[in-house]
Order: sequence, then structure tokens, then C-alpha cells
Amino acid sequence: MLASDAAFFQAARAPLENLFGPIELESPLYPFEKTEYYTASMGPMLKRQFFTFRKLRDPADLADWKLATNRMELELKDTLAASGATLPARPINLDAGYVTGAKLVLATTKDFAHRIYLRDGIFAEITMSFRVDSWEGHFFTFPDYKNGTYDKFFMKIRSHHLRKVKHDPDAWALE
Repeated sequence: MLASDAAFFQAARAPLENLFGPIELESPLYPFEKTEYYTASMGPMLKRQFFTFRKLRDPADLADWKLATNRMELELKDTLAASGATLPARPINLDAGYVTGAKLVLATTKDFAHRIYLRDGIFAEITMSFRVDSWEGHFFTFPDYKNGTYDKFFMKIRSHHLRKVKHDPDAWALE
């Protein structure tokens, strides 16, 4: 998630839990300083935060998740505006994705050469790969992911995921 105000992350919490179930892990707030791509629509001094959810989900539903979070962004904007808050054009950016033992996959509406079309205007990319004992970016990986800032949190996510898969042999994830 990206937002200029930490309160926007908290506003997204309940709708995200309604969609995905209880939050399992919540990252600290990270400054988002590697690009100004979102500044015009979201404002300055952006922050990033990650939530993960307890229940394993089928990655085949990634396009559905992204379509749902896109709708959620609009609903949150309306809710926040109704409260009288002064808002940027886009108060929050919600990007759906998943982690396996081998990769971090994110959904997006933006097409580029390295992205695979899923359906309904949604694309997927392998943003990070896990190799040997660390996360690695690719030539197209966003700079804030590549610089290692989130690696410790991603290691924790991966560890939780691998424990779930180990304890549930019928889990969806293919390792």
C-alpha cells in the first residue's frame, strides 16, 4: 500500500480484512522516496506499508484481488471524503500480490514487456525472486523493492508462508 497519510492505511484495514480475512503480519511504515511517479496524484512524503493475511489464497485469483482492491481504493476515497478529510486525487494505492517460497508476485493495471496479461486489464509480474538465501530484484523491479529495505519483512512473510504450506499439504502453493 502507498499513501501520504498513515491514517489511510488504517482506513483500508477493515475493508481489506473483509476481503481477505484477518491480517497476519503488518509491516512498519517505510518512507517511499525512490521515485516521484505518484506525487502528482497522491501527494508528497509517501509511505509504504504491507499487510499479509492468515488464510492462503489461490494465486489464480490474483486478477480478482486486484480488481477488488481497485474498487476498494475508490470506496475508501469516498469514505474519507465524507469524513471531511482533505484528500489528494488518489489517497491510497492498494496493490494485491502474493509470496511463495520462490517469488513475490504483484498485480498491476500497467502493461510492460515483462508483465503477463491475466484478464480484465490486469497484469502480473514477478517483482522479486528468492534465490539461495536472499531476495533478488530484476532489471524492472521498482527501486524501493530492489534496495533491500523490505527484505527483512519479506523474509518473515516467506517464513510464515512456508510454515503454512508445510502444515497443510493441500495448500495451493507449489514450491
